[in-house]
Parts: sequence; C-alpha cells; structure tokens
Amino acid sequence: MPVPPYPHPAPPGAWPRSPAALARATAVLLGLVIATDLFACYADLLEMDVTKDLVDGAVGGDMVDRADRADDLYGLSGILQGVALVATIVVYLCWLWRVRVNAEVFDASRHRMRRGWTIGGWFCPVVNLWFPRRIVADTWDASGPWGARSGHPLVNAWWTLWLVDLFLDRLADTRSRRAETAQELYEAARVMLLSDALDIVAAVLAVLVVVRLSRLQEWKLRSGEMPFPAPALG
Repeated sequence: MPVPPYPHPAPPGAWPRSPAALARATAVLLGLVIATDLFACYADLLEMDVTKDLVDGAVGGDMVDRADRADDLYGLSGILQGVALVATIVVYLCWLWRVRVNAEVFDASRHRMRRGWTIGGWFCPVVNLWFPRRIVADTWDASGPWGARSGHPLVNAWWTLWLVDLFLDRLADTRSRRAETAQELYEAARVMLLSDALDIVAAVLAVLVVVRLSRLQEWKLRSGEMPFPAPALG
C-alpha cells in the first residue's frame, strides 16, 4: 500500500493511542442510557394512563394511589436518566478527545476546527448545534483509509435524532412544568414518551458511531498507513 502525502504535520508530541478501551466503556454507558430510557418510557405510559383516566372523570382512593405511584416513577425515571447521562458524557468526551488527537496525527489537514472545540463545542450555546457533528465528521474523514470517499450518513442520522430529541425533551419539560390540568399533563407525558423513544434510537446510533470510528482508527494504527512508524498501541 503506498504511503499518502501528509501536507500538514502532526501536532508536536502527539502520538496515536488505541481508543478501544474508552470505546467499550462509552458503549456500555450508552447501553445504560438506553436502559434508563426504556424505564422512562414505561413511566411515561403509566403517567399517560393515569392522566387519561382523570380526564375521563375517574375518581376515588384508587385513583389517588395510582396517580401518586405514576408521579413517583415519572420523577425517578428523570433522576436515573440524568445520572446515566452525566456519567456517559464524561466518558464519551474522553473517548472523543482520544480519537480527535489520533485523527490529527493521521491527517491534520482534514480538520476544520481547533482541538479545543472537541470539548468546548458541546457547551457553547448556539454553536453546540453543529460544532460537535463537524468534529466527529472530520475525525471520521481523517481516520478512514487514504483516498477513500468521505461520507457521513451514520453521523448525520445520529446527530439529527439527537437534535430532535433535545427539542422534544425541552418541549415536554416546559409543558409538564406549566401543566395545570390532567389533559395538559397527558399531553406533556405523550411528548416525553416520544422524546424518550427517540433518545433510545439516538443512543443506538451513537454506539454504532463510537464502534465504527474506533475500528477505523484501530485499522489505521495496524495497517502501516501512517506518516511515520506507529508506536505500540497504548
């Protein structure tokens, strides 16, 4: 295999390291996110069932107990989702930093943004709607075989669902906080159910992105298609 030209040198002191361990940890935590989302879907359905009965005029002590249980599970699901999300964000960003640094070594010319945006792009308002997707796409391009045609259908699908889910989650949360009637609570729970279901799909796609991008880099590290002899995998 011919060695491709590298018009931009790798960053000083940067050496590629295997992303495999961080990829596995990220995939496991995304699996935890999926599990909490499934529980949240159950809580959403329970909330919808109770509020629908209230809209239909159901009364009595049994309804009070059902409503209390539904509210408790609804709140608990939100807490579990929050804990799983925070843990996943920490490990995911560690993985993303690893593959981004590796990709700079592979081909620094493919990156349109500075390395610091790998983390900062997620937390800056407005630009966090497209900077992270661009960083992942550039990393994907730099990690692929030299001369391969670029394409990001998986990245685009993941990012699109992620953005839609963020919008629906905020809409559902706003409706829930402002709800004053059983009908309004029912509508909020229905939107939240859609948000949680989309989050499951987005998390599955995120796992695929993590696994496939990590495999691209593993192949690159082992193939010899490097601007210099690769060190032992770290």
